[in-house]
Amino acid sequence: MNIWEEAFIRRSQYNSRRHFLKKCTSGLGALALGSLVGCGKQPSEAGKGAAGLAGAGPHFAPKAKSVIFLHMAGGPSHLELFDYKPTLEQLDGKDTPQSLMEGKEFAFLKGTPKLLGPQAHFSRYGQSGAYVSDYLPEFAQMVDEVSMLKAMHTNEFNHAPAQLFMHTGSPRLGKPSIGAWSVYGLGSENKDLPAYVVLTSGGGAISAGKSVWGSGFLPTVYQGVQCRSEGDPVLFLSNPKSIDSTLRKKSIEAINRINEMEYEQSQDPEILTRISQYELAFRMQSSVPDTMNINDEPEHVHQMYGTTPGKASFANNCLLARRLVEKGVRFIQLFDNRWDTHGVGAGNGVGEGMRRSCKAIDQPIAALLKDLKQRGLLEETLVVWGGEFGRTPMMEARTGEGFDGRDHHLEAFTMWMAGAGVRKGMVHGETDEIGYYGVSGRTHVHDLQATILERLGFDHEKLTYEFQGRDFRLTDVHGRVIREILA
Repeated sequence: MNIWEEAFIRRSQYNSRRHFLKKCTSGLGALALGSLVGCGKQPSEAGKGAAGLAGAGPHFAPKAKSVIFLHMAGGPSHLELFDYKPTLEQLDGKDTPQSLMEGKEFAFLKGTPKLLGPQAHFSRYGQSGAYVSDYLPEFAQMVDEVSMLKAMHTNEFNHAPAQLFMHTGSPRLGKPSIGAWSVYGLGSENKDLPAYVVLTSGGGAISAGKSVWGSGFLPTVYQGVQCRSEGDPVLFLSNPKSIDSTLRKKSIEAINRINEMEYEQSQDPEILTRISQYELAFRMQSSVPDTMNINDEPEHVHQMYGTTPGKASFANNCLLARRLVEKGVRFIQLFDNRWDTHGVGAGNGVGEGMRRSCKAIDQPIAALLKDLKQRGLLEETLVVWGGEFGRTPMMEARTGEGFDGRDHHLEAFTMWMAGAGVRKGMVHGETDEIGYYGVSGRTHVHDLQATILERLGFDHEKLTYEFQGRDFRLTDVHGRVIREILA
């Protein structure tokens, strides 16, 4: 092949559609990423701000530096926890009026189910006089620290789409999670730890999978990192046998030099993410084990939380959440997967099931609130508790009489928020006499999301990201800040 033929082939390559799609469009993506995570720096510095991951910046002064979102996967029953209904107690065992069934969507209910009275005993607590059941005696002592949202509602009645809707604003896959949006907006204050950490407990996989802490169409540098409270905190974080830290560092440097060369050729912004994640993974080898090791906590702290070092538990995860907040981690999500109380099988009715589940979370949540408050961290940490939906006032007796389960319910459920300028001892919203509909102070999932972003310093309508030709946001085209619960 002569020089002219080589020149012709080279020119053809640079004028091809393949070249345009590979080089030009990814170059535009790199420019976009540059405005988000500092692409103007050297590739090895991409994805880092002055003190961690850079963010787009808040719209106004944030009230919260960090968020701890406690998600009870499966949908805890508000009727056994916070929403006491004497009328429902009186109607226990009566036929459900057909007006409550017609035109409604349920996962399993059909025909004419029986109404099911509360399976717990309730008392009023604190100066607020909020109702809390005997399933949560420890939390009841901290009820004056929280604002209850008693008339929450959602659009979805099945677990996976409802969980996606709660955490991504959409029941379909592909949208960024609220944690990813938060880190995209504010970045991180710690360059040695992930900005967004996820901890799970209760056994089994979350119905919606890891998409509930994914980055969607945002750069993957913003996705959540799942850690464990038992064994290695992050899988594959430890060095393989015969590989020490020096050799590991040299390996990463060599890999990143290759990645930098590839970035110069392709201008693919995901390569910058890959570079920063390799470097973060190396720093995490020392920072994560130290942060995730609760053995050095004083004995009185372990007694307060009910923790057992080295054991996977919700209690350990609550203590880890406090430690992560102290280290400047922006968003921490705890998923506890034990709340799907359909009453299928002996001993699994909503009464027995809820009592067992509450026993695992009651002491740790009360301790987390108390601990954050004692350390002066609750003022700048937003704590959110709830599930993806509520439970029906009607009994779900799929296997016959005696199985006192409740079906999924999207019309009404309870969530609560605490810290970061949220009003203390507030009860907002009310449901009807059997806990079926919200009759005042109704709040939607998009309202909750808008309020969380507001505490982080964002106007939820302005925190957007352009994707496929339009500006997307967490709350889509809905949502309002729940200002009634904000001080």
